[in-house]
Amino acid sequence: MKEVTSLKALKLIVPFILIIASITYMIASWNLPDANLGNGNGPKYFPLGLSIFMLTFSIVYFIQEFRKRDEENEEIREILSGRTPKLIAFTVVAGFIYSLLFERIGFLFSTVLFLGALLFFINGRKKWMTNIIVTICFSTISWYAFSVLLGVSLP
Repeated sequence: MKEVTSLKALKLIVPFILIIASITYMIASWNLPDANLGNGNGPKYFPLGLSIFMLTFSIVYFIQEFRKRDEENEEIREILSGRTPKLIAFTVVAGFIYSLLFERIGFLFSTVLFLGALLFFINGRKKWMTNIIVTICFSTISWYAFSVLLGVSLP
C-alpha cells in the first residue's frame, strides 16, 4: 500500500519540477539587463516566450498525470527496478563532473572523458574497443565541426 502511494506521488514530481524550473527561468528572464541599442526589452522576448511555453506545457503535463494518478503504475515500477536508477544517477553525476571539467581542460578532453565514462558504464569492459573508437571519433568530429567548420570558439 505504501509503495503504491509513493508511486502515485512520484508521477507528479517530474511535472512539478518542470513547473518550478519554468517559473525560475521566467524570473531570470525578467531580470536580464536591458539592451543599450534598439528596444530595451529585446533580449527578454525569446527567453520569456520560451518560459511561458514551458510553463504552459508543464501545467498541462501535471494535469494529465494528476488525472491518471489512480491508474496502474507498472511503467514507473519498471523504471525504478533493475539498472535504470543507477544509469540515471551515474549520468547526472558524470554530467556534473563534465560541466566542472569543461572550462578547465577544454571541450575535446572533457568530452572524451564524459562520453568514455558513459559508454564504459553502459556497455561494460567487453566492448572496450567500440567504446574507445566511438568516444574519440565523436569527440573529434564534434570539435572539428564546431571549431573549424562553424568557427565557434570552444574552450
